[in-house]
Amino acid sequence: MSNASLQPRATKNQKREEAREKARQMREEQAKRSKRNRILVQVGAIVGVIAVAAAVFLGYQSWQAGQISSSAGPANMLSDGLVLNAQGPVQTDAIPAGGEPVATVPDPSGSSVSIVTYFDYLCPYCGQFENTNGAYIDQLVQKGATLELHPIAILTSNSAGTRYSERAANAFACVANTEPQVASAFNAILFANQPAEGTGGHDNAKLKEFVAQAGATKTEQINSCIDDKTFKNWVQAATERALKGPIPNSSLPRVTGTPTVLVNGKQYSGSLTDPNEFKAFVVQALSESAATATPTPAP
Repeated sequence: MSNASLQPRATKNQKREEAREKARQMREEQAKRSKRNRILVQVGAIVGVIAVAAAVFLGYQSWQAGQISSSAGPANMLSDGLVLNAQGPVQTDAIPAGGEPVATVPDPSGSSVSIVTYFDYLCPYCGQFENTNGAYIDQLVQKGATLELHPIAILTSNSAGTRYSERAANAFACVANTEPQVASAFNAILFANQPAEGTGGHDNAKLKEFVAQAGATKTEQINSCIDDKTFKNWVQAATERALKGPIPNSSLPRVTGTPTVLVNGKQYSGSLTDPNEFKAFVVQALSESAATATPTPAP
């Protein structure tokens, strides 16, 4: 058999192999395109889900901020704090829904002591300061000083899920709103029975017992306020305002921790367990205020 007779079959075989190879390449290319399309669809779906989730989250945040800012505060805490003087609590309007606090006007003569405290009922350092200086501050108030109590809730997540800081601050607001004359006693009882940070703290039933111990008579109204968390949104808003600042009647940009204690606008940074150190600071702050006060015009 001659080579010429085999040539046509070799050419056909070659063409058949070339066709098979081209078909294989086309299948591979089609498979790659399909894979790319699937990846693009999946990525697009993931991006879409993320975008929807982000929109929902931002919408919820905006709604929540609107809910907080649109909630009225407790009566007698127009400055976000309850002011106490020798006559008792200073009665004020409440912060209206959507409104802002109004800072307390300090004594321009510089002849009196003004103490402002920002505290968290779960903060152990706040408990130390209260236990060390609470009685002395009460004496100053009886002699003409003013005390402004600002409960905030920066340790809400540190109470084993019970949100004790927020609930305790809300309970104080309920008392200040309904029966402010026992708010100081209620504040002292909360610190005298302060739970350890990281624990669940007291439940609402115990908070109601403390309300009764403080001498409240309108317990039904206060207890309902505690259960309903009536001023929860105000607590959150007041906490945010304190952390954002600025702090009125002082050069303090914002609250960075608790307790934050101001005496005539000056921040106390001394010992929380040495009463003599705080007493010396009060004397010094009063002296500096008197030296820089605006003279009262002669009649």
